[in-house]
Amino acid sequence: MGVMGCGKTSVGLALAERTGLRFVDGDALHPKANIEKMSQGIPLTDADRIPWLKEVGAQFAATAEGLLIGCSALKRCYRDIIRDKAGRPVQFVHLTGSKAVLLERVRQREGHFMPMALLDSQLATLEPPQPDEDAITCQIYRPLTDLVDDLVLRTQEKCA
Repeated sequence: MGVMGCGKTSVGLALAERTGLRFVDGDALHPKANIEKMSQGIPLTDADRIPWLKEVGAQFAATAEGLLIGCSALKRCYRDIIRDKAGRPVQFVHLTGSKAVLLERVRQREGHFMPMALLDSQLATLEPPQPDEDAITCQIYRPLTDLVDDLVLRTQEKCA
């Protein structure tokens, strides 16, 4: 989870390769209307997000084994919708970094539908996970392999 440019897809794919779990890019679960709106630089409203968040949760509910989904899940109430629809525990990994790092990453992306202008609205919306939520927070400034090594270790420790 996290704002645009934090590496949800890159980290998710690397974790999937490392763990053997299936990865789903949450962007692929958005209704067409959401994609069109974001492509135009228009931030989504809570009403826009709810069907998408329910679909993210439904993906967890439909899978008996572990599953990785890259999803912004910016607010606690969004994560609650995902947990509720999943019907089972969902652990979140919050990828976070400075605005400067995020902007640089977004500038380097090619072919993504979300314009850089939406970063500010996502940062304003973000409610980092609280201590009572099942979440791991990781700084994104490190090399991808180091970040994935750390996540594998930290998730194993939580499951032990």
